[in-house]
Amino acid sequence: MEEDEFFGEETFQHYCAEFIKHSQKIGDCWEWRTSKFGDGTQDCSDGYMCKTQFQIKNGTAVSHRGTSARVQTCLPMEEALEPPLDDFEVTEPTTATEVIKYEYHVLYSCSYQVPVLYFRASFLDGSPLALKDIWEGVHECYKTRLLHGPWDTITQQEHPILGQPFFVLHPCKTNEFMTPVLKNSQKINRNVNYITSWLSMVGPAVGLNLPLSYARAAFQDEGNVDRQDSSIEPKSLEER
Repeated sequence: MEEDEFFGEETFQHYCAEFIKHSQKIGDCWEWRTSKFGDGTQDCSDGYMCKTQFQIKNGTAVSHRGTSARVQTCLPMEEALEPPLDDFEVTEPTTATEVIKYEYHVLYSCSYQVPVLYFRASFLDGSPLALKDIWEGVHECYKTRLLHGPWDTITQQEHPILGQPFFVLHPCKTNEFMTPVLKNSQKINRNVNYITSWLSMVGPAVGLNLPLSYARAAFQDEGNVDRQDSSIEPKSLEER
């Protein structure tokens, strides 16, 4: 994306579509939901990207058979909470109060012209986590970044589409910390997916980690474009 390119709703949805395409390929369970409501006054696009996952209270993603204990899962709850069979996996029994359901939503803000991460968390009995619980669950290194870094703070407010209370990473500094990323990509002449780069920086602060394959996918896509260009060039020369 060009440094001065307007990051509008169409651009946002384009990057989300590319992100979800790779998510479906690796089974990371992100999806796009279209809003069925709206009066034209919402501070977001007519849809949003979302994902639900279950994590152990200390931040480790719930595992299932045949996967590492740190691999995120989007299986039905009954399967997700089955005890692992492999020796390298977690073997301790998991109680309901130790597992937290996280629901992440990525929306577009018309006011800030950037993506915004909304999320909510609850125990399996349905009781929601309070803001202080969210802060306590953030790793110390990210607490420092949240206090002094570019994404500023976690607050609680109404979801622009659903009208329900969600936590949100305030977007006021997003342009500030994303600009160097975009400038660097231009400097080395490398394409980046804005959503991938942004989410890889803000997500870990609230327990959302992206697999490295998202970054590799961007490089592979760039390589495919280069190979397509090079395969077309000889034909063009022959036609001349």
